[in-house]
Formats: sequence, C-alpha cells, structure tokens
Amino acid sequence: MRILIAEDEPMSRRLLESVLVKWGYDVVVTSDGSQAWEVLQQENAPLLAILDWMMPGFNGPQLCRMARHLPKTHSTYIILLTAKGEKDDIVTGLAAGANDYVTKPFDSEELQARVQVGVRMVELQLRLEAHVKELQEALAHVNQLQGIIPICCHCKKIRDDQNYWQRVEHYIARNAEAQFSHGICPDCYTQVFRPQLEKRRQQKNQPQ
Repeated sequence: MRILIAEDEPMSRRLLESVLVKWGYDVVVTSDGSQAWEVLQQENAPLLAILDWMMPGFNGPQLCRMARHLPKTHSTYIILLTAKGEKDDIVTGLAAGANDYVTKPFDSEELQARVQVGVRMVELQLRLEAHVKELQEALAHVNQLQGIIPICCHCKKIRDDQNYWQRVEHYIARNAEAQFSHGICPDCYTQVFRPQLEKRRQQKNQPQ
C-alpha cells in the first residue's frame, strides 16, 4: 500500500516516513500542500494520505475539500495530522472531508491503528469497485441479447451475426452465462409425446 505524507516540519516528516516504512508501507513524501496536491492528481496516486493541518501551499482541510470535489481523488482516505485537539477543530477537519485525524505529537501505536483502519477501508473500496466492474461487464454481456434476433418460425433456430443458424439454447449459452436443463412442457407432452407413447403401447399389445 502506498501512502502519501504531506508535512512541512522536517523532524515530524522524517519520523512519519521512518515508522511507515518500518510497518511495510511504500511512502511518498512531500513538504507542502502544493506538492501533495500534485501527487494526488498523478496516475496511480496513493489511495491513503496523511496530511498536516498547517503547512505552506494548501493546508490539510483545504486539500481535503479539493480532493472531495474531484472524481479521481474523491475516494482517497485522508488522515489529518494536527496539533489542534479541540472538539471544534476536529469537527472542522472531518467536515472538510478528512476520514480520520491524529493529534501531534502522535503516538506511534495510535497512528499505526488508524493507518490500518484506513488500509482496510481502501482495500474494501477496491474490492467493491472490482465487483461493480464485474457486474457492469456481465450486464454488457447480457445486453448482447437485446435488439432484433432472427429466429426460424418453424424450427426455432436463431441466426447469429455470422449468418449461422443454431439452436436457441446454444445461442443463449454463448451470449449469456446461462445453463440449460432440458425437460418436456405439459403442452408438448399432451400433443406430441403422449400420442407417440399410446401408439407404441397399442403396437406392443397387438397380436403377432
């Protein structure tokens, strides 16, 4: 998991980078809000960011608001790092779009726990996006059956795009994730199969 750090204070920035690398994360380090915003807009940008509240360029709450207004960064998980511990300040940060916060000087165990929560949320989001993509692909596949389908009025075979006639169950199986279980409907049994069975029974009962 790649994590973005935006922290203008050198000691705090190095400490953040050190503990995150120690925990096995790939860290992208920036020293102000403008650099952080550039990173967030890049292709394959980190999906989790730890942003300092007060820093040059854009501050943490500003970056949160900017991120939430763009589709590309809307789902970025953001942890605000702040020396502001008052309730009103925390509410302000969360209202700006932050997912969580850690007060400075941070406790490493608390930070690790909050980062782990963020990682789980990002992973859930990625799995959800993958499921949505699968559903969209399945829907697009099913939509291939929409429109006018040429079908023989006698044998009920369907003509595909290559002008090849095939049985309806073969056509549907190729164009949808459907499987068939063959049976006999009541009408066909009454009109076709029962007369044949009765005829065979009569022939069997005739004297030789």
